[in-house]
Amino acid sequence: MKLVRFHDGTVLRYGIIEGDSVYALNGDVFGECELGGRLASLSEIRPLAPVQPSKIIALGKNYAAHAAEMKSDLPSAPLIFLKPPTAVIGPGDDIVYPEMSQEVDYEGELAVIIGQRAKRVPVDRATHYILGYTCANDVTARDLQRRDGQWSRAKGFDTFCPLGPWIETALDPGALAIQTRLNGEVCQNGSTSDLIFKVEYLVSFISHVMTLEPGDVILTGTPAGVGPMQPGDEVEVEIEGVGVLKNRLVKST
Repeated sequence: MKLVRFHDGTVLRYGIIEGDSVYALNGDVFGECELGGRLASLSEIRPLAPVQPSKIIALGKNYAAHAAEMKSDLPSAPLIFLKPPTAVIGPGDDIVYPEMSQEVDYEGELAVIIGQRAKRVPVDRATHYILGYTCANDVTARDLQRRDGQWSRAKGFDTFCPLGPWIETALDPGALAIQTRLNGEVCQNGSTSDLIFKVEYLVSFISHVMTLEPGDVILTGTPAGVGPMQPGDEVEVEIEGVGVLKNRLVKST
């Protein structure tokens, strides 16, 4: 099912999307829940970022073609880094071009949403700890990434982690088409079948490093085709079976 997070009047809540309608989610999105009454048409709500995670764990160089375009060797183990929760924005929100940077890139990615506390999880049990999947854009200040030699500043600016538009719970992440478009032009066109380290392995590996909490996000890496954006550009990340995440880049004010 598709789980959408939105404001219902003054109440922040989750709903369940069925067709063109949004229904109440009765219970806990990270526990037992069921379908409630109809709330609105999908067109009548504005989806928010589907979670507010305690942490975002991202993967570097997890597609061979992307590692090649970055002139980097393939990692022998998952190359993980953190993005702060303050980087999260939702569909339709603006990505802000920071004054510190002169080169801001898009990176379309499949995001894994953790559904329950996960610590030292075996690979063959990893799917039990996944709530679902959404689209993500691992926005990166590429010039700062090269300059700093580590990635916290380059990938940690406010608004540098768009997520959405909702969470799809019934999905096999093994071979999903992933496409990024800049102003309507296809820039990235890949498949999760090309992931070097697969989703289940990533959940297991990361949970052996740090405890994953419900709502935490794993960004699984980006395919080849990353490139720069300019203020005024519109970027879309579309993942098969999930939907389209759309954001616009604006100047810092």
